[in-house]
Amino acid sequence: MRLKANTSLSFSKFKFFVFIFSLLTSLLCRPGISNAQESLILGIHPYLPATELIDRFTLLARYLSEKTGQPVKLEIAKDYKDHIDKIGKDKLDIAFMGPASYVKMVSLYGKKPILARLEISCKPTFRGIIIVKKESPLHSLEDLKGKSFAFADSESTMGHLIPRFVLLEAGVRVEDLASHAFLTNHNSIALGVLMGNYDAGAVKEDVFYEYKKRGLKELASTPEISEHVFVTCNSLPTEKVRTLQEALYHLKDDKKGRKILSALRDNLTGMVPAVDKDYDSLRIILQGLEKEGVK
Repeated sequence: MRLKANTSLSFSKFKFFVFIFSLLTSLLCRPGISNAQESLILGIHPYLPATELIDRFTLLARYLSEKTGQPVKLEIAKDYKDHIDKIGKDKLDIAFMGPASYVKMVSLYGKKPILARLEISCKPTFRGIIIVKKESPLHSLEDLKGKSFAFADSESTMGHLIPRFVLLEAGVRVEDLASHAFLTNHNSIALGVLMGNYDAGAVKEDVFYEYKKRGLKELASTPEISEHVFVTCNSLPTEKVRTLQEALYHLKDDKKGRKILSALRDNLTGMVPAVDKDYDSLRIILQGLEKEGVK
């Protein structure tokens, strides 16, 4: 009987040590505890279908993994607000952001370290296009009154906010439209206009040129603003931030890097340094929109 009691006691001690080991392991693997092999999460806002975004960003994720010595995993946000909140609350290590999302994130959560902004055709600024079908009888923004219009996500820079500013400047409020809708991405807008589901829509310039040959025409364009940007969370070590910055800046220096750039966008020629002040002109536009009740 004594042998059985000792055996039972030893087994209980074993189970106790297994429990403590498991608890310590789980604590060490929690986010926020340093681990050289812990994955870095690269978050992307859903400006295109998720499958297309994964195709575009996979080479970049592999490249950054090589440069940092840590696995880099992609995470597509369910919507723009979700993306803003996750990087704002440091739940992402790296975030690729639209300009308006970046400005809103800073206003809500404060500044984050900027890694780089895109340089499209050697230019770090871009514009949007108000589109209609090629055979459309609409010739000016004023002609949109009483017509249907397709926007992207309400947080989208060139899919909603800047086009709303352009429409307001032309004296066209959403109340003046027959109807308006918020679609999932810029491609959906272009296709919606081509199929006749909407009289007009707002897309980024590169999406317009992609679909122009299918039968779109430009009704108006938006002001130029600073390009999309990569930022990091505040908890990332300074040396890691520098490593990521240098990795992005040097993409344009060799064939492998240029292949990564072209996978992201056909006309992406590089990534260049940026500072928060580069987005001040956009802040002025967004402040004007807010006064008109557009947030």
